[in-house]
Amino acid sequence: MTSATARTIANVVMVSAGAAAAYVVLTTPPLRRLALRASQAWLGASLPIFLANEVRKAWVESARAG
Repeated sequence: MTSATARTIANVVMVSAGAAAAYVVLTTPPLRRLALRASQAWLGASLPIFLANEVRKAWVESARAG
């Protein structure tokens, strides 16, 4: 088996496992609620930090240009 074939097989296995997990989460109401709360917490925590870092980088870059 070549490296490319092994990589393709691994990708197919990972995609099918992800699709199966997504199906289970979407069809089970408690898991769906948990997933929604987790995504809200992730977006609520990481998005403001990302934006603050980008604003800080822009501020530093604008000081260099002047």
